[in-house]
Amino acid sequence: MRQVNVSQITETVRRLCIEANTHLPEDVKCAIETCRACEDGAIAQGVLDNIIENYNIADWENVPICQDTGMACVFLEIGQDVHLVGGDLRSAVDEGVRQGYDQGYLRKSVVKDPVRRGNTGDNTPAMLYTEIVPGENVKITVGPKGFGSENMSAIRMFKPSAGLQGIKDFILETVEAAGPNPCPPMVIGVGIGGTFDKAALLAKKAIMRPLDTHHPDPFYAELEDEMLEKVNALGIGPQGFGGRTTAIGLNIETLPTHIAGMPCAININCHVTRHKTEVL
Repeated sequence: MRQVNVSQITETVRRLCIEANTHLPEDVKCAIETCRACEDGAIAQGVLDNIIENYNIADWENVPICQDTGMACVFLEIGQDVHLVGGDLRSAVDEGVRQGYDQGYLRKSVVKDPVRRGNTGDNTPAMLYTEIVPGENVKITVGPKGFGSENMSAIRMFKPSAGLQGIKDFILETVEAAGPNPCPPMVIGVGIGGTFDKAALLAKKAIMRPLDTHHPDPFYAELEDEMLEKVNALGIGPQGFGGRTTAIGLNIETLPTHIAGMPCAININCHVTRHKTEVL
């Protein structure tokens, strides 16, 4: 049994909040630059050039890529042979977010009540997801989620009779309705299966999967490529000004589900698809 002090989790979350907000993952940068090479319209090229310049400045100056530094989504994969000591896990994670958003000069965007509002002042609480896995490590992923794109997400509880075509139509319908609002080019996460809540979580995880990977099942891998092509054929383009690049990636995650259902969730992220992972 390996002991991990929760103070290590606080420190890691603190650092990852800052790093995720200032340094875009390399796979996302690569996808943007690849799309820039394929654009032939002057406006679309100019927008992508500005996006590239922006994340390069963020890298060089260690400043946030976007003014919306997001709500801190923290994913913990905790090995079953780990014993957490030294305090409460939830408090440790929130303290890491509190310190990170303060020390990194990151915008605090969380309100304490969904209806009556009132800013918490420190970007807590984090949206915390825990999973018990084999081993004796703790894997921490921080994915700050801005709400210009989060607001464009959707979920639908299909009957099985809707079939694959129903899912395809839903993806295109959701992206077309989003239009320029999520600051395209966007990353699209699709979760299929499970239950109402699990489908949404699958979609959230899908946007953090590297964009240069595919679903392990060839059926869904082909669907990812097909739907990315169809999304880009909508012509919304970078920042909604038209062009070939409406999305730089579309990832699908799946789970078994009930015989009577086919849940499908779509989580949209802007081109600033931030996430950072570390293993303790």
